[in-house]
Amino acid sequence: MLDFKQTLLQGIPNELPPKKEYDTTINHAPKRKEILSEDEKKLALQNALRYFEPQHHATLLPEFKEELETYGRIYMYRFRPDYKMYARPIDEYPGESQQAKAIMLMIQNNLDYAVAQHPHELITYGGNGAVFQNWAQYLLTMKYLAEMTDEQTLAMYSGHPMGLFPSHKDAPRVVVTNGMMIPNYSQPDDWEKFNALGVTQYGQMTAGSYMYIGPQGIVHGTTITVLNGFRKIKKEPKGGLFVTSGLGGMSGAQPKAGDIAGCVTVCAEVNPKATQTRHSQGWVKEVIENVDELVIRVRKAQEDKETISIAYAGNIVDVWEKFDEENLHIDLGSDQTSLHNPWAGGYYPVGLSYEEANEMMADNPEQFKKEVQRSLKRQAAAINKHTAKGTYFFDYGNAFLLEASRAGADIMSKDGKNFKYPSYVQDIMGPMCFDYGFGPFRWVCTSGKAEDLLKTDEIATSVLEELKKDAPEEIQQQMQDNITWIKGAQENKLVVGSQARILYADAEGRIKIAKAFNEAIKAGKIGPVVLGRDHHDVSGTDSPYRETSNIYDGSRFTADMAIQNVIGDSFRGATWVSIHNGGGVGWGEVINGGFGMLLDGSKDAARRLESMLFWDVNNGISRRSWARNDEAIFAIKRAMDNEPNLKVTLPNKVDPSLLS
Repeated sequence: MLDFKQTLLQGIPNELPPKKEYDTTINHAPKRKEILSEDEKKLALQNALRYFEPQHHATLLPEFKEELETYGRIYMYRFRPDYKMYARPIDEYPGESQQAKAIMLMIQNNLDYAVAQHPHELITYGGNGAVFQNWAQYLLTMKYLAEMTDEQTLAMYSGHPMGLFPSHKDAPRVVVTNGMMIPNYSQPDDWEKFNALGVTQYGQMTAGSYMYIGPQGIVHGTTITVLNGFRKIKKEPKGGLFVTSGLGGMSGAQPKAGDIAGCVTVCAEVNPKATQTRHSQGWVKEVIENVDELVIRVRKAQEDKETISIAYAGNIVDVWEKFDEENLHIDLGSDQTSLHNPWAGGYYPVGLSYEEANEMMADNPEQFKKEVQRSLKRQAAAINKHTAKGTYFFDYGNAFLLEASRAGADIMSKDGKNFKYPSYVQDIMGPMCFDYGFGPFRWVCTSGKAEDLLKTDEIATSVLEELKKDAPEEIQQQMQDNITWIKGAQENKLVVGSQARILYADAEGRIKIAKAFNEAIKAGKIGPVVLGRDHHDVSGTDSPYRETSNIYDGSRFTADMAIQNVIGDSFRGATWVSIHNGGGVGWGEVINGGFGMLLDGSKDAARRLESMLFWDVNNGISRRSWARNDEAIFAIKRAMDNEPNLKVTLPNKVDPSLLS
């Protein structure tokens, strides 16, 4: 029997491991629709078998053929490791490179059963956000990382480790691309086809870039959104009602965010396992299965001004319609089902059970599409009735309004070009956070020790409180929200998987926090720390219906910012970088990039963090400034005042009267 380190170094075993039984206790990905021709199925099998020695092909061929026919993909379940999947302390990983060990830790965190949505299919969140396409890719990648030195770089092509290439110590240890298609081959069915062939994958955002930290990441963003949503309608969260849907993957963060914000939250979910998981983890406080009982419970919570989160085990459309019938007032409304993936399990239509829907999406995809679009029209109609009574509804960047419009729902404004409801980035996160340079900075304590996380929380709090003393009035609220968040992070029990934390900070805050961490590591007070961020940030993502939806100069459909971001990060010192097609709003709808950086207490780490983090934020602020966003113009001027080597082209505004 090989130990953990020996197993990683083995990679794909020479002798075939025993075939594994399909584990029905695990939350599995839905069956993907059949889309390959007979010749393409043969090609998919050839593509899968190329990972294995020819003597194994006769054994594996019928097995992989069965997987392709049964699940619509070849996952290679036989090669799933027997060891427990979780982020081990960094010293437990084999290898020549500390940076590579950190990446192995982060990969295993993404596949931790407590973190991943469909761990046996290597899917972290969003229904199709994959770390790898199959288990052979995982085994080979871990072997490469365990062998590599700081003079090599691993190239990752949509989950496939192309190989180790000669490099240098300041280059990224890993460069990741996911789903980078020729533009004309970037429709939803293209993903289905080429993913089934085994030649590309949907990396989502932080799934395929090894930077997911469980729902905590979106808890923070949702908390900030809900708080600012209530500020927008000039109402205290206490006694206010927030209605939304989705408890799987990232969307499971919504009820926890509502609890932290202090309101009443109702979150509908059709998948019993997702509901059970979030309830057992404490992310949602109560579960109600009957919509009449739900109405009674919510009325009482509103009257008593409770802080309570309730999971409704059923379809969100029933909630919107029932609350309208009962004239139950909703203050904030949104949706976070995975509508970037509407035809393959991202959205379940009303009127069908969970099991019926799964069967229909695989066996009768055309009818399933009709049911989804019918459901979206009903949901939009019910939402319209509530907004007419004063509900503030916003699109939470999951492509709800986009798909509803494609379904023919009544969600267009009078001009027929724009949606009648704003994206939360347009109304809240863009002008209040991203334009000022505030976005989701995060870190992971690679020691695995809770006490290290506590120390980093204290360090970050101290840095933010010091910065707030001299911060301009324009960003005082952002600073205070994050100080409050970080002080309450421990008591809210946000850790799932690795010892990780997130907060919103600007470039100055990120750099000073990172420097303080590096000094603490150098002094032996804490172990090494991995820095990262959500791709959903100031600079990382070009997404016309989400991250860049408050860009009004016509450039929101361009992707220069995301590409420039990942190129710039890679030569300024990131440990690994990633660039993806797809993400929270869908395949072909967004380009997004991210990074990871290991702090080890060294002078090299101190040099890299300052150079890379400054660019990683100010790249986006400069683009937002050029789009004539006032908050970004303010932020980039402030950045130029603080850094003499920064010189950014500023826009000249045109008098509107001249244009008329």
